[in-house]
Amino acid sequence: MVCIRCQMVVKSELEKLGLNYIYVNIGEANVTENLSDDQLKKLDHILRKSGLELMDDKKSILVEKIKVAIIELVHYTDDQIKVNLSDYLSEKLNHNYTYLANLFSEVKGITIEKFFLTHKIEKVKELIVYDELTLSEIAYKMHYSSAAHLSNQFKKITGLTPSHFKDLKNKRRDTLENV
Repeated sequence: MVCIRCQMVVKSELEKLGLNYIYVNIGEANVTENLSDDQLKKLDHILRKSGLELMDDKKSILVEKIKVAIIELVHYTDDQIKVNLSDYLSEKLNHNYTYLANLFSEVKGITIEKFFLTHKIEKVKELIVYDELTLSEIAYKMHYSSAAHLSNQFKKITGLTPSHFKDLKNKRRDTLENV
């Protein structure tokens, strides 16, 4: 569950099944009662129809928490973290960064840094398409040292310059779930 729309789906499905929840956040839900195996199977089946899944493996849950922390940082907050990404994730998830990085790479097949940069570039694409900010303003908002640094990273990841991307008005952005 990596977007607000996913949260809404989970809330709705829990309510349809008559399950009470304490909270549903991006990446996790806390229900008030212990679910029977039958209830878990029903919930899993319903969620899979919506492209979601239940996770009960601790490693998969931790990887999902890493993803959610990065997605929230990039897409849902304007605050710049005061420490580097490794310290931020270690502190937020209460695990050694080396362990987190190795686990993430093992499960997802890419590094945390690549995942983070991919999401930053997706956010940059969104801001370019909105056409409300200059490239310098986007660089500042996304915590790049300069527009040139942003442009270099953008080209390295997309193969396009930001201005060429902007010219391709019909270029579709990836959904968060596909990044």
